[in-house]
Amino acid sequence: MITFDDNNRCFHLTNQQISYVMRVSELDVLTHVYFGAAVPFVGGLRQYPHVDRSFSPNYAAAKSRAYSMDTQPLEYPTGNGDFREAAMLLTQANGAQYLDLHYVDYEIIAGKPALEGLPATFATPQRSAETLNIVMRDAANQIDVILSYSIFADLPIVTRSAKVINRGEQMVTLNRALSASVDYPMDDWEVLNLIGGWSKERSISRHPVTMGEFVIDSKRGTSSHQHNPFIALLHPATTEDQGEVYGYNLVYSGNHQMRVEEDQLGAVRVQAGINDFHFNWQLQPDASFQTPEVVMAYSNHGLNGMSHAYHTLYTDNLMTSRFAHEERPTLINNWEATFFDFTSDSLKPIIDQAANLGIEMFVLDDGWFGHRDNDNNSLGDWFEFKGKIAGGLGHFAQYVHQRGLKFGLWFEPEMVSADSELYHKHPDWAFAVPGNTPLVGRDQYVLDFSRQDVRDFIEDEITAVLDQVQIDYIKWDMNRSLTDVFTQSLPADRQGEVYHRYVLGLYQMLNHLTKRYPDILFESCSGGGGRFDPGMLYYMPQTWTSDNTDAVDRLNIQYGTSLVYPPVAMGSHVSAVPNSQNGRETSLEMRAAVAMGGNFGYELDLNQLSDGERAQVKEQVAFYKQHRHLIQFGTFYRLRSPFDQGNLVSWGMVDAKQREAIYFVYTLSARANADLQVIKFAGLDPNTRYRVSGMPDVYSGAELMQIGFYLDPAAYRGDYNQRIYTVNAVEEKA
Repeated sequence: MITFDDNNRCFHLTNQQISYVMRVSELDVLTHVYFGAAVPFVGGLRQYPHVDRSFSPNYAAAKSRAYSMDTQPLEYPTGNGDFREAAMLLTQANGAQYLDLHYVDYEIIAGKPALEGLPATFATPQRSAETLNIVMRDAANQIDVILSYSIFADLPIVTRSAKVINRGEQMVTLNRALSASVDYPMDDWEVLNLIGGWSKERSISRHPVTMGEFVIDSKRGTSSHQHNPFIALLHPATTEDQGEVYGYNLVYSGNHQMRVEEDQLGAVRVQAGINDFHFNWQLQPDASFQTPEVVMAYSNHGLNGMSHAYHTLYTDNLMTSRFAHEERPTLINNWEATFFDFTSDSLKPIIDQAANLGIEMFVLDDGWFGHRDNDNNSLGDWFEFKGKIAGGLGHFAQYVHQRGLKFGLWFEPEMVSADSELYHKHPDWAFAVPGNTPLVGRDQYVLDFSRQDVRDFIEDEITAVLDQVQIDYIKWDMNRSLTDVFTQSLPADRQGEVYHRYVLGLYQMLNHLTKRYPDILFESCSGGGGRFDPGMLYYMPQTWTSDNTDAVDRLNIQYGTSLVYPPVAMGSHVSAVPNSQNGRETSLEMRAAVAMGGNFGYELDLNQLSDGERAQVKEQVAFYKQHRHLIQFGTFYRLRSPFDQGNLVSWGMVDAKQREAIYFVYTLSARANADLQVIKFAGLDPNTRYRVSGMPDVYSGAELMQIGFYLDPAAYRGDYNQRIYTVNAVEEKA
């Protein structure tokens, strides 16, 4: 899949779907040539014209002053004569901020090596990969940067990362170390990204690229509710089903930076990597620094095509959990039913009802540890709240299992309360700047996970619980941003390393725990979706999508999330009404139909429901189980977007053989004399005949996808309605 043409000095990464092309140009400068649809052979057709541009400096050794770094399409720019944004900035021992990289060598290796200390995608026997390592060198200062590119055999994906090595005899300081930079030629470009905030995560934002810089980032210590570490470059004509799109997703859970820059000539540079906010990293002689991985996806079949690539890769070649391909259980979480006010006696009736209704797991949320009866104490004290659970957690877990349910438990390991035994003993273990009073968030501080001793203590506390109690599931929460980021374990001139060392420490602990307890299903949470990123999915194969469980808001949240992340990664539950976040009331049918777009569950008191509502819940659970594999692992299609300001939202899932499908259609508001909307499915075999639930006849896939049908006018009666269509093949071909 990877070749090097000695005559043209050209690298070509290609499979049947994409090509990525680079050329070593004059003076051993590595330039970008092409990224897009697969081409079988690359000659020297696209040669970047050398034009004398005023105020663009030149290498003294160049044959012409037209040869300038300021305009060339570069693979890994360092700002030396290039006034666009650099991918790497470095301060030499003498204080000079200088790095001048040139091509030296390369190697092509089978497979895809792991990245030290970092999550990353991997090859499998079912999906092979090849990796290209290109050695770039600043010879005068003895700095090497190894650019790594991997391509998978059957996906339109290229992954990139960089490793910098100090080969010299003096320390240097990294001030920026991005993972990828790609220069695109002038075109009619737009940028798409996922924006929001707590309880309104990952809304789709799309607008034209203009001269200057567009930057999304996080300075919160996490990937954040505000800006997911994803960005896409596309054209105005690109839709869900047609047109080109280039996606960039950073496999990282801390401060990130994604940039789109249009220069004075209309060329566009896209960059992704660790945020250089409060970042610097000392590199001693022979030391190295590894950047996280960027997953670059290309589609010429619209946004759905890009999503299919990400969904497949992340399920098959990112999630390390044994649960990656296992059906996820339906669950009941007690949080919105009881909050902190519970005992084992008050929880058992909920468990009993869950068992009667066919639910498969009970999750005990916040409030079981320390003396935790509200949210201002006990974080860090991961031992049982004596007397709150009669007989203790072990006895309680046994009761849950005897009722035929799995048992899950909530933790927030990265935090500490001022009112806790841990903080009283070790106040220095929380982030705080000496001589200053640290900021609080939710009455809690952030533990310094850059320190091994802190991590070891928390890990020992957690394992003491897990070794004594039969636990099937863990919800790993993280409910505030990082502030006062200072560690007492590093000197003053290395405090710029703390943000990244925190993330590395978190990854180390997750690696230990998930390997030690492979039969526990871990779910990531950060105030809902504040850390919904590929880095967390590597260890935990699902994420609580948002603290906002309102069905209408969840349409936006889940639709935007699906742009990059598969439904099987999304935790999605039915809660009580009026909704605790916005006070909206929606029907139980609507709430369930939206929650079925991910890993299905409930967060309410089942005993507060009427007999009729409990009967509905039982039917919903049975329906979801019947179609669970299709919903969680089918090919996902977005059909109608909530961001189009229309009255319809729709998505669906199709099995790999195109024999079975399920589609969800939601109407948002009642309309008198409403327009009649045509619904068209996607992903079916045009020549296969299908039977559709609620419809009297048999229809070809082509008719269902191209002609479609009018939505039942009854769907517009009252606000917030839903329709679910199950589709099954009845014979091979029409």
